[in-house]
Amino acid sequence: MGYQKTAKDILDGVGGKENVNAVWHCATRLRFKLNDTNAADTQKIQNIDGVITVVNSAGQYQVVVGNSVGQVYDELTALPGMASHVSANTESASVKEKGTFNPISQLMDFVSAVFTPFLGALAGAGILKGLLALITTLNWISTDSGPYKVWNAASDAIFYFLPMFLAFTAAKKLKVNQFVAVSLAGALIHPSLVEIVSNSQTIDFFGISIVPITYTSSVFPILLSIWGLSYLEPLLNKFFPESLRNMLTPLVSLVVMLPLTLAVIGPVGTKISDLFAWLLLAIYGFSPLLAGLILGAFHQSIVIFGVHWALITLMINNVANQGYDQWLPIVCAAVLSQAGAALGVFLKSKDPKIKGLSGSAAITAIFGITEPAIYGVTLKLKRPFYCAMIAAGIGGAVIGSFEVHASTFTFPSLLALPTYLGQGFLGEVIGLLIAFFGAVILTYFFGISKKTLTISAQEDVNPNEVKIPINGQIVPLNQVSDEVFASEAMGKGAGIIPNNGTVTAPVNGTVSSVYKTGHAIGIVSDSGIELLIHIGINTVKLKGQHFNPLVKENDRITIGDKLVEFDLEQIKAAGYDPTVMVVVTNSYQYDQVQVNQDNSNPKQLLLVKPKDPNQTTS
Repeated sequence: MGYQKTAKDILDGVGGKENVNAVWHCATRLRFKLNDTNAADTQKIQNIDGVITVVNSAGQYQVVVGNSVGQVYDELTALPGMASHVSANTESASVKEKGTFNPISQLMDFVSAVFTPFLGALAGAGILKGLLALITTLNWISTDSGPYKVWNAASDAIFYFLPMFLAFTAAKKLKVNQFVAVSLAGALIHPSLVEIVSNSQTIDFFGISIVPITYTSSVFPILLSIWGLSYLEPLLNKFFPESLRNMLTPLVSLVVMLPLTLAVIGPVGTKISDLFAWLLLAIYGFSPLLAGLILGAFHQSIVIFGVHWALITLMINNVANQGYDQWLPIVCAAVLSQAGAALGVFLKSKDPKIKGLSGSAAITAIFGITEPAIYGVTLKLKRPFYCAMIAAGIGGAVIGSFEVHASTFTFPSLLALPTYLGQGFLGEVIGLLIAFFGAVILTYFFGISKKTLTISAQEDVNPNEVKIPINGQIVPLNQVSDEVFASEAMGKGAGIIPNNGTVTAPVNGTVSSVYKTGHAIGIVSDSGIELLIHIGINTVKLKGQHFNPLVKENDRITIGDKLVEFDLEQIKAAGYDPTVMVVVTNSYQYDQVQVNQDNSNPKQLLLVKPKDPNQTTS
């Protein structure tokens, strides 16, 4: 039921099924194509139990859930009316007509949709390949033995027949006949054509000389072929009568597309893949150390925006063309550095919530899934993310200088280590140790601010207490000069006639919103108290003049932290009432919101009494 509620809340937050053009998921994220991104309530979604964060990037509205994304996705797509949106992954015509079509976003969208469905199988096969390399190196089994041949076939199949997997997912993405697409891919790697290639022969196709190319394990040729099919198939469907369409459209598609692919599209795709490989080799050839430093330091920044799929494509292409890839070993340093930074937070922080999240995120990151560590810990606290970048940069530079190679593609993680056996393997081990333990040490000593350390160290903090955020005279909320606040329609609270211009945090919690004009700020305490601090009456008309917000949305705050500074005298001179209103906007969740009027606790402004969970209301 927990996953079902999370799914329902997320769907409600993105604007309901009417606003969803398409939805699919990767290893940690629900990826939405929304008709109107502005209709989504990002803050509401981020507050849903089970959601780590929200990323709006590369034309996708991405809800980061973590390891349970599969379960949430299943519940989401099972909701009424959602079946038609599953894995469509296409922008609606209305969106294109509005002029929001973005080629780069569409490319990232296409690549992620094509590779996501079988990345897990690809990674598992890659790890198996690495383990086989390890056990044969240790002479535990022979390459001539039966077990090796069986497991080698299991690990090699997905790479050898990669064009067929790509054809299937690309056809699904582009909405063409998936079985025709797979037939095209199968023809490209058919034994008869493979034999012609191995014998360096040519094919005479009605006077056209075709030089076959090896397409096993290739990426770009089949993707271009299915892209071409996506234009041919609709034309054929319009031309043939419905009674004959199911037979004639596939027939003509195969008759036309296979020769076209062999003669034109395939060689063009091969040239494109060769060009990418050449560019990467040029960068790497200029300075492997520098390439390792840059990619190691900035790879996880690329992941944040969800555009790392382009690099994944190139890595797979390198393995196909070169038989190895030099970038995967470097990326592994970036992954383990995030695990190290999360571990550093776990070891140093005294906040139980952060400690629990960072501990689990560190374990997850070690095995290749870094989003929980990034969004839940390192990026949120900022300094640990920078520490991880430094450690990964140094580790990546070491790995680059040793020119380490990955023998196959798999997710960079501790499990991928056997795939780096061979050239420069010692450098890989050294680089990963630097990246991981370097991030732990840097984060432990420099990555945790005093604020984070003291969040839960203040033993005298009452979770149901709201401290006074500004010095001044406390007045009942129903006596302030603003009718909306005085009516308590927005919630119960208190007013303060200030004698200075500095508003501080009244609770330990998170900034939920900061108004552009700086005159109001929303806060959610660790215990769930939702507060609105509104500075002055009608001061929104000042359009930000005389206000200086010191925090931003999603910032972590501790009691006493400065939130906003304002020029009290200038606001008065402009003719505005400077009374600061502090309102518990979720007052309905509490039995009582009591204003301190007897000075029993001079630092206390409000005391809330949670409702009895066993209490029932009619």
